[in-house]
Amino acid sequence: MSVDDRMKTIGEETEDNILASEQMELEIAHIHDKISRFSQMVSELLESGKSLLSELITEFEGKLISIYKEQLEKWEEEIKELRMLDASNEEINAALQNAKCLFQDIPDNS
Repeated sequence: MSVDDRMKTIGEETEDNILASEQMELEIAHIHDKISRFSQMVSELLESGKSLLSELITEFEGKLISIYKEQLEKWEEEIKELRMLDASNEEINAALQNAKCLFQDIPDNS
């Protein structure tokens, strides 16, 4: 092979390498675009997820507070009923004590 042939071959190889390098750079740029689009999608999904979780937390807190208030109201009503029952029992007990005293005051005629 002559020097000119070798130079021509080296020139072709260099052109091939340049073409290959340009093609490689295009492929790399394409992959970088994919990474960028994917990163954007993940970021949007994270923001969407945060928003959804925030809404769920707010709803959960509201429902939990509502359940808490309902339970307190039930217990307060139960306490009120117990106090009414106790007052009624005290009235009945007082009436029974009065009746007992009345019966003790009655002379035994036997």
